[in-house]
Amino acid sequence: MRAVIPMVLGAIPFGLIYGAIAVQAGLSPAAAIGMSLFVFAGSSQFIGATLYGQGAAPVLIIFTTFIVNARHALYSASLAPYLGHLPQRWLFPLAFMLTDESFAVTIGRFESDAGKSEHRHWFMLGANLFMYANWQLCTVIGVVAGALLEGANLGLDFAMSVTFIGIVVPLLRTRPLLLSAVVSGAAALVLNGMPNKLGLLIASLLGIAAGYFAETMLQSIRQPVRHDTRVRE
Repeated sequence: MRAVIPMVLGAIPFGLIYGAIAVQAGLSPAAAIGMSLFVFAGSSQFIGATLYGQGAAPVLIIFTTFIVNARHALYSASLAPYLGHLPQRWLFPLAFMLTDESFAVTIGRFESDAGKSEHRHWFMLGANLFMYANWQLCTVIGVVAGALLEGANLGLDFAMSVTFIGIVVPLLRTRPLLLSAVVSGAAALVLNGMPNKLGLLIASLLGIAAGYFAETMLQSIRQPVRHDTRVRE
């Protein structure tokens, strides 16, 4: 919980704005709060509420939020080596409450010497619970404030971008990671106009490919050259 405090502070305006925007989009207070309780995915909640307000079909809303949340498959691949031994009664709640913020502090902990303990999943649980409780509280406050807050018009919607920057920058410790961020960021800008946020998914895949290629190239360069020491007869 202590480790995720900076992320929690960054998520506070994000949650407040969601609550206000959801009500303005036509969701009832119960539906707006219920989305936070049972969906608990900030970006998807913003997009889902916005599409609902625009009268989009439920199938389109579900498909779009699925695409936006596809990045969690990448998170699971990173966490699997550390959590794969856990029973399902642990994996299900940890997966449900996983957020970008809790992933950032958790993977950093797991990759450090302090994350080698067999009880390291309790660290992730603490980060997840703090983020979850904070999001619910901020949603309720945002819903209650409703039209009075008018978050989108106050310029507070920058909170999402700032939060993601705060997550990504500390992780860019190697050249492959830096290249991955640059490629995916550039691709996201170029493909921003694609429908249903498909540009985000394509940008993610391009970033992964660039990072993998760079890591492979670096590994081949670092490998020592083996000389043939056999004596010709």
